[in-house]
Amino acid sequence: MSGAGLAFDPVWEQTYAEGGGARYPWDSVVSFVYRNAPRDRLRSAVRVLEVGCGLANNLWFAAREGFQVAGIDGSPSAIDAARARFAAEGLEGDLRQGDFTALPFADGLFDLAVDRAGLVCVGYEGMRRAVAELRRVLRPGGRFFMEAYSDRDSSFVAGRQIDDGLTVDITDGPLVGCGQLCFLGHAQLMALFAVGWTLREVKHVGVEEMALPGRVSNCFWRVVAERLP
Repeated sequence: MSGAGLAFDPVWEQTYAEGGGARYPWDSVVSFVYRNAPRDRLRSAVRVLEVGCGLANNLWFAAREGFQVAGIDGSPSAIDAARARFAAEGLEGDLRQGDFTALPFADGLFDLAVDRAGLVCVGYEGMRRAVAELRRVLRPGGRFFMEAYSDRDSSFVAGRQIDDGLTVDITDGPLVGCGQLCFLGHAQLMALFAVGWTLREVKHVGVEEMALPGRVSNCFWRVVAERLP
């Protein structure tokens, strides 16, 4: 691949079509939802959105806990599988195939939004559009959880940099086979939230695998941002 990145990397459609993808929620998302869901309303009145939802493993947890959930992903195979799982378990969710840089939801609809390494699959300008869209669909005071790969990750230096901050052809590190990825430095991360947000949490998380040659590092940002009025 060369030139600007795609809004959706087809490597993920192949992954989901072949039966891959996470089926159970990430603990960081579970913690975010429990800590940040509004306390003054029933869970059935709290709306949670996930962008890049994949098989909706995080939304599956939230729906089972009684929240209203919606998700969007570029992979039709992922959304088909997620809908089938929800139907089989009697869960409700608004699960759509589409582009999370142009969300098909009304302004101010959601209380919480989640991105766990979905936005990193588009270029930096796509990330900026997606974050602006998430601000639009969150209510004032709504909170957004984001995990995005850091430029300190071993895979960043093991790939080839192309347009719009994307790295492709990754040959080493924890993210081999993950297609095009946008690794963020601190300044780039902060710029995403410079207008219309207040940052409640910004953490740089690094895990170093000492048993492998070269001390492979998996590094990412964990952000909780609140939408300003």
